[in-house]
Amino acid sequence: MNLALIITTLLVACAVCAALIVLLRPLLQRYALARPNARSSHRVPTPQGGGLAVIISAIAAVACAITFSGLTASSSLIVVLVATILLALVGAYDDLRTMPVLPRLLMQAAAVGMTLGVLPQEFHLLPALPLWAERAVLLIGGLWFVNLVNFMDGLDWMTAAEVVPVTTALVLFGIFGELPISATIVALALCGAMVGFAPFNKPIAKLFLGDVGSLPIGLLTGWCLLQLAGSGHLAAALLLPLYYLADATLTLFRRLIKGEAVWIAHRSHFYQQATDNGFSVIQVVRNVFILNIVLAAFAAITVWLKSPAVQGVMLLLGAGAVANVLYRFSRPRKISG
Repeated sequence: MNLALIITTLLVACAVCAALIVLLRPLLQRYALARPNARSSHRVPTPQGGGLAVIISAIAAVACAITFSGLTASSSLIVVLVATILLALVGAYDDLRTMPVLPRLLMQAAAVGMTLGVLPQEFHLLPALPLWAERAVLLIGGLWFVNLVNFMDGLDWMTAAEVVPVTTALVLFGIFGELPISATIVALALCGAMVGFAPFNKPIAKLFLGDVGSLPIGLLTGWCLLQLAGSGHLAAALLLPLYYLADATLTLFRRLIKGEAVWIAHRSHFYQQATDNGFSVIQVVRNVFILNIVLAAFAAITVWLKSPAVQGVMLLLGAGAVANVLYRFSRPRKISG
């Protein structure tokens, strides 16, 4: 990818997203108001649905990048974008009216299944597993990834602090030929769209993503990470989203052990505990952002050196860095004298 294409794609995604938010915000204020509840970190009714602008601008930027670069959109990319639109529609309905759990999960599984269905037959991450078993694991993992992005989108700037570093790293890997061009363009467009959304979600947020944004963002990010893993960089694909994976998964297991209904809204995530333990919203997202930069650096080392030993060491270091942040979030913040 040349520099002009990179800059143009970023600017198109960012500008279109910001413009759409300005246009849509009055409608969202009227029809998609998120009122505070037991799970909320906000205290006043705030419009949600800003993710609609993020997804529209990201898809528009992908289309522009492909058109002006002379590339041909592959059938698999088209299917992924269609699945993204499907998830956005599911999320939009859930933002306006509550969708029952089972239909919501079935629609999400259909979208994830569509993205997996267009993977080539030779796409096989773990040869020790039969292909059908690996695809079943990927379906469950993809469904979980889509939902965990939604679960973690409970604090101003949180999703931006996650998605921007992850997609930036993916773009850099793509520039150096370590990620397919289609995934690189998607990551670039999503990064630009999230940058365009970020000023409106700055604490104290004037706008939330809503499910219309968090669900398809999870799908697009997960697909890009899957493409990275398929390019021989499984360790990097695990390191980049490791904080989100750890926070959401550990929280799920803790609630299951306690016998809690995991589908009911709650404030048990580590980042939510942090705000209850004396961390400000800015301090939480700053910690997450810095952690993601560190994880991206570890991922880059595994990509460039391609050594199993190095990958193991970087995974251990990444797990340690994540554990350190989770531990600090779960304890009352020490105020220096």
